[in-house]
Amino acid sequence: MLRMRPKPTDVDFNRLLTAVVKMKQYSVALNLFDEMHQLGTPVSEYTLTIVINCYCLLNRVHFGFAILGSFFKRGYEPNVTTFTTLIKGLFLDDKVIDAEKLFKKLLALRLCEPNEVTILTVINGLCKAGHTLTAYDLLGLFEKTTWKPNVKSYNTVIDSLCKDRMVDEALQLLAKMIDKGISPNIVTYNSVVQGLCNFGRWKDAKDLITRMVDHKVSLDVITFNILVDAFCKEGMVKEAEDVVEIMMQRNMSPNVVTYTTLIDGYSLVGQIDKARKLLDSMPGRFADGLKLFKDMQAEQVIPNLVTYNTLLHGLCMNKQIAEAFSFLHIMEEKGVNPNITTYNTLIHGLCKDGKVEIARDVFNSLPCKGLQPDVQLYNIIIGSLCQEGLVEEAKCLLVEMDKSRCAPNSWTYNVCIHGVLRRKLLVEAKTLLDEMYRQGFSPDATSASMLLDHLQDVGRRTANVGVHWPDFRSCVSSAKNFKNRI
Repeated sequence: MLRMRPKPTDVDFNRLLTAVVKMKQYSVALNLFDEMHQLGTPVSEYTLTIVINCYCLLNRVHFGFAILGSFFKRGYEPNVTTFTTLIKGLFLDDKVIDAEKLFKKLLALRLCEPNEVTILTVINGLCKAGHTLTAYDLLGLFEKTTWKPNVKSYNTVIDSLCKDRMVDEALQLLAKMIDKGISPNIVTYNSVVQGLCNFGRWKDAKDLITRMVDHKVSLDVITFNILVDAFCKEGMVKEAEDVVEIMMQRNMSPNVVTYTTLIDGYSLVGQIDKARKLLDSMPGRFADGLKLFKDMQAEQVIPNLVTYNTLLHGLCMNKQIAEAFSFLHIMEEKGVNPNITTYNTLIHGLCKDGKVEIARDVFNSLPCKGLQPDVQLYNIIIGSLCQEGLVEEAKCLLVEMDKSRCAPNSWTYNVCIHGVLRRKLLVEAKTLLDEMYRQGFSPDATSASMLLDHLQDVGRRTANVGVHWPDFRSCVSSAKNFKNRI
């Protein structure tokens, strides 16, 4: 562009600068302005306002004020857009008092007529900085002048009041807003409903929703999600389910926020099976755990450990092991530390997918992560090792359990017995049976039947060849006794 003949005009440069700013390449836009200046290209008020905006967005508002000096040197009059941009820059630079002073100076000296964007910029900046009451007072000031705030400005203050636990003040402002002929929209009502629900004011929330319907304000998915979230946080998952049912009746599809909120609600009250069933029953676009997670991020939903574990379970059950490992890394990057349930799920998924070696490596890495395997995890690994015929390793883990003060349960012994019997290790099976009995457990039907079948087969074969096995009667007797107990 710089080599063009004839040279580009200020209009051409302004178009280019605007395009670069839309791409959020503010430093590039400032470099282009420097080159433009060196070429002697005329600079308009519009150009200088773009440059001020770039400096403000780079948190260098002081340079923006330096450019303001160029306005006066060139004989230009800064307009409302220029001053609004500078006010926004001061707020972005955390110079709240300076922003407020500049705005009041504009009004006092009538440097320009503030428009709706200016008012919203000031209101939004004050609320974000935690100066909600100042913004509230400012709305009252505007109401006495010709500069009328719009619904967006009211929404900003109402939302901030609710977040600052001043719900009654928010309700008063809502009433005042209606009295002045400014119609609240769904955003206004959702903010107040959220505030009321946060304080468990269910009756007030219900009355407000009734008023919404009376004023023909259609409830949207956000309204329903607020109610689902509030009920779930109180452990009232049945009521949350009823809200989702009403959504369906209104032909409104639950979104990712609805589903993940319900999953958290089920998990909170210990209904993990329901959480997993919900995950499995989600529409196709939510079936992929990673896709669901990205949708959650897009909706600014922050998943907790329970949500991560539930999503990981879904991936593992669908044999998406590579995705499960990716998801585990995402958890760690987000600062969410996986717990033993996380690794139980992952290792179980690996074993079901036949990746026992990888599962064993992950299992062995747990002590380095400060995690102690529980009986469920030992059972998963021992069962998989026995299935693979690695009985000696399984028996070593059984010994390790005892040393780790993680007591084996009935399932642990039974799965080990199945494993040794598949390899026809009858003496080891009897030893495990005796140990199992001493610990107060009984073999299951499969263990007893397998043992009897093997012992009787051995008896027939040794009798045919005249071989005497001293322990045969003892083993048969033990097996029959155990079978009679179950």
